[in-house]
Amino acid sequence: MSLLGRVQSARSQGPIAQEDRARSLGIKVGVKDALYQQISAERIASMVGSNPAAARKELAAAIDRIMADPEIGGVPESERQRLKVDLLNDILGLGPLEPLLQDPAVTEIMVNGASSIFCERAGMLYQWPAEFDDDEHVLRVIDRIVSPLGRRVDERSPMVNARLPEGHRVNAVIPPVALNGPTLTIRKFRAKIFDLHELTEMDSLDEHMALLFGWAVKARCNIAVTGGTGSGKTTLLNALSIAIPEGERILTIEDSAELRFQRHPHVVSLEARPANIEGEGEISIRDLVVNALRMRPDRIVVGECRGGEALDMLQAMNTGHDGSLTTLHANTPHEAISRLVTMVRYSADLPVDAIREMIAGAVEMFIHQDRMADGSRRITRVVQTSGIRDGQVVLEDLIVWVSEGVDERGRAFGHYETKGTPRVLEKVVSQGVASAEEVQRWVSAGS
Repeated sequence: MSLLGRVQSARSQGPIAQEDRARSLGIKVGVKDALYQQISAERIASMVGSNPAAARKELAAAIDRIMADPEIGGVPESERQRLKVDLLNDILGLGPLEPLLQDPAVTEIMVNGASSIFCERAGMLYQWPAEFDDDEHVLRVIDRIVSPLGRRVDERSPMVNARLPEGHRVNAVIPPVALNGPTLTIRKFRAKIFDLHELTEMDSLDEHMALLFGWAVKARCNIAVTGGTGSGKTTLLNALSIAIPEGERILTIEDSAELRFQRHPHVVSLEARPANIEGEGEISIRDLVVNALRMRPDRIVVGECRGGEALDMLQAMNTGHDGSLTTLHANTPHEAISRLVTMVRYSADLPVDAIREMIAGAVEMFIHQDRMADGSRRITRVVQTSGIRDGQVVLEDLIVWVSEGVDERGRAFGHYETKGTPRVLEKVVSQGVASAEEVQRWVSAGS
């Protein structure tokens, strides 16, 4: 079929309300077919592999030549340029998601079927006006993501987790499980890694807390960061990890590698691996935690405890691996204790009382972070463990966020109240992390 025939065939599809979209899609399909007739898919792949910028330039020139064909005349220049960008994004990237992937302000991308794309900016959700051509288009994009990783997604295996080369975390669910069509969620890997001082400038915490956290990390305090989905736990964990002294060996263990240490000279990063297409070769977080104990770590940083690895993490904290850091999904620090107990019981038939004693002896501080109604992330509670009472782990409040309302810009505001004195300050002084005078000034400033 000629280029004009392919265009006219696609234009004739769909109801009248979709005529403009069908027309653009018809032109796009026709130009794409003509392009692949001129330049083979193998050659395009080779060009992209050797020099992506040159490949984009050459493909753009070829598309311009094809679209100058009088068979598809009458297309306004603005639409031609838009279609060219769409084609280049389809061929070289992830289609209509490319602008969102390139936008540093976007933190999450959500595809709910071909015609529904949302993104998150500054903690708030916005609908993206672009659409995929159809469900098959979404499936091709998903396949482009997972195929290089040796994974698949089909009716037998309709859910998959993956990672883009830039580190962005990907989850895909397809029909028949996803009733609205292929669903794709991309958690973007932040290009900028924030330290504790920078988080204070973003109002996630104050300087008083930042100083305490920096001391606690240097004094080898075992810390768990808690919070709900999207509350900023990994961002805070990375900020805490940056405070680890350069003379120590760090082992990071993650389901999908997100932690980065731009300045630290001695970091070993381990990433879990799911089973392959044959259902073999899985390496779990727990496998990595067990193995990490044999790698002479000074610090073990686990991106998130979510299963049997909780037992190994607690045992490591209780047997000399001080200064370990991790995150836990929980709505409160008390809920985090319950989740830890449940996770340990999944992997070992231990009495609940014994598990709680293990937790009380292992984790010294819980830092809880929340996502506020305005989309901002803020530390709302800092607690320390204070032993066992009546069979329960006692949590003592150290610092609590007190909300005072919402300002004219819709941002939550309030203040922090100091409720207790951290026991880690004794280690801070005894280990020479800070002087007794500095610690006393910190205590006085919070009173």
